[in-house]
Amino acid sequence: MVNTIVKNRIYLSTPHMSGSEINYIKNAFEQNWIAPQGPNVEAFEREIASLLGVADAVAVSSGTAAIHLALSLLDIKKGDRVFCSTLTFIASANPILYQGAEPVFIDSESETWNMSPLALEEAFQDACSEGKLPKAVIIVNLYGQSAKMEELLPICQKYNVPVIEDAAESLGSFYQNKASGTFGDYGIYSFNGNKIITTSGGGILISKQANTLNKARFLSTQAKDPAPHYQHSQLGYNYRLSNILAGIGRGQLEVLTQRVNERRRIFEIYERELGGIPGLSFMRESKRSFSNRWLTTMTINQTITGISNKDLLIYLEKENIEARMIWKPLHLQPLFTTCKYFSQNNENISEKIFKTGICLPSSSNMTLEDQMRVIQCIKNLLGR
Repeated sequence: MVNTIVKNRIYLSTPHMSGSEINYIKNAFEQNWIAPQGPNVEAFEREIASLLGVADAVAVSSGTAAIHLALSLLDIKKGDRVFCSTLTFIASANPILYQGAEPVFIDSESETWNMSPLALEEAFQDACSEGKLPKAVIIVNLYGQSAKMEELLPICQKYNVPVIEDAAESLGSFYQNKASGTFGDYGIYSFNGNKIITTSGGGILISKQANTLNKARFLSTQAKDPAPHYQHSQLGYNYRLSNILAGIGRGQLEVLTQRVNERRRIFEIYERELGGIPGLSFMRESKRSFSNRWLTTMTINQTITGISNKDLLIYLEKENIEARMIWKPLHLQPLFTTCKYFSQNNENISEKIFKTGICLPSSSNMTLEDQMRVIQCIKNLLGR
């Protein structure tokens, strides 16, 4: 009989608890604050707002819910248009459909992989010629890297269109020494289980204007009117974060800086060990940015290396290592085939990144031994 040794599974991005989360959860149990809202929720919102230097924050059930609330606050409705980054997870755009609005997708630029200012300007010019400007622009900060807000925001301001900054992946990142997610009219973050810190499932909506977020709280709790009975005059949602999950978030928030440092260290090791191999290129960090390096991502030039990103994905899976393709651009998704899309000088940067890119295991609690195993597998496939 042949003994087959099954290697431990290395995951893409796992939760990493600090240990203090249980204290907040225990306190919630002792006080019987189990339902949505409660002391942990209120404290979590204050702590996030203070960390980011904004007026207020509303903790909700997901980053998707936060985007949906932002669109609701901006009165996006059926027939409206919303511009959105194309190289992102589908959750960035689905809420546009929730509102009955029409998404228009904007290509990436090669430096940050985020929304292209050139493509955005072209989309605005096209909208002007049709006499139908968008009601909002959703700018995504991909894999912890901030978009070029210094160039994108003036374009939106020129046309007087508000910005929702999708910072679901970039909590702990900075752009021009200012927290990622705080540049738009609204900012959103995700605390999904794979994010840099987690509440198991959850998200948060921020704004510099506290009065608008009071309405977000109202909408997120089924829009119950101030009456002695259950009365509802407008459509609301069941979006509030539970007091238990907010307790997890408070414990996680205590170690955010540590988690960012750990993810950046993981990136540095990958780059040191693999960056010199011809045909492999890692996502650069913009000179104006500080990335949390939520996921380490790289592109593979098949002509030079002889392998594709799919070849590497399959090989790693055989070695019980989880990796992922870069997000498939939304304008290529079957759900959005009828939507408009504006590329950067017809270069289709987002498509090129998708066809060559891969996300490597990046958990902040990944051991050096496991990371070196991933690196050696990549070298083996490349014959190095």
